[in-house]
Amino acid sequence: MKKIITLCIILTPIILSAQRNSASVKIGHFNPSATDGGFILGYEGGRFVDKNLRVGWSIDWFNKNYVDKTLVEEFDSYFGPAGQLNQLRAETNLHSIPLMFTMSGLFPMSPRVSAYVTGGVGAEMLLIFYNNFQNPRDDEFQAAFDFSWRAGMGILYELGYRSDIFGEIVYHASEPSWTYEVNDDDLRRSGTFERVFDMSGVMARFGIRFYW
Repeated sequence: MKKIITLCIILTPIILSAQRNSASVKIGHFNPSATDGGFILGYEGGRFVDKNLRVGWSIDWFNKNYVDKTLVEEFDSYFGPAGQLNQLRAETNLHSIPLMFTMSGLFPMSPRVSAYVTGGVGAEMLLIFYNNFQNPRDDEFQAAFDFSWRAGMGILYELGYRSDIFGEIVYHASEPSWTYEVNDDDLRRSGTFERVFDMSGVMARFGIRFYW
């Protein structure tokens, strides 16, 4: 038994190193609940553990400038309506960067075409640039984090032994948040607000993948 275990330990990295590696670049449209939809760019690295099962990791980048309408409503409710001022206070520049461990299963449909299901779990980091409450022309910065997961399906077409193109639809879920306090010197009133960024939504992407 000890010899078998030792042999498995020795052979495992050799077997894994013999499997094909992959790298893909993805572009598409992401429509999270917190903001309007927009362009998303992604990279995924992977390794086949057998013919139709791939594991790996991915990183994406999504950026949006928008007015946080929920925050405007909270400011109007707590401090009173202020016309365009509260909208200016709620202007936000958001960068979403999820980093995930991924797994995909392939289901061949023809010699060159395969359907696949994919999923991942990881963490999402938001880089948030927002306007100061008292001086909206001054920028503030905050980072927020949360657990994230995604699941989806797609179809790929093999261009050759070392490349394919693909399209996929994926549901992504995460909800980073942070709490901060603002002071209105004119009203001599302060309030604590929790900003919740519901980044859950559907992304539709296509891309190209290379193997070696």
